[in-house]
Amino acid sequence: MADAKPISSPMASSTHLSSFEGDLLLDPTLYRSAVGALQCVCITRPDISFCVNKLSQFMHKPTDLHWQSVKRLLRYLKQTIQHGLHFYAFRSTNLQAFSDADWAGSHDDR
Repeated sequence: MADAKPISSPMASSTHLSSFEGDLLLDPTLYRSAVGALQCVCITRPDISFCVNKLSQFMHKPTDLHWQSVKRLLRYLKQTIQHGLHFYAFRSTNLQAFSDADWAGSHDDR
């Protein structure tokens, strides 16, 4: 991935991942390891949380399409390496958050 072309978004808006499309990976160990590591990265990079959550839904039977999405996310992280949350030791913290749910976006179990 060192020579991979950087990309400006973690997941294409037209991407609809499903359990029923693509060829199963022969050895899903690398997929599971990569997604597990990305879950830890979400602590300081909340911009990838939706994408990592979506990829985590296919840990039991990942396909080549899911692996392509993981590689796209890694290319995005390469592009935005300077982004992230920084935590400092202050007495007072004010945390604000926003979440948007896509309830009907899953073609598998809506």
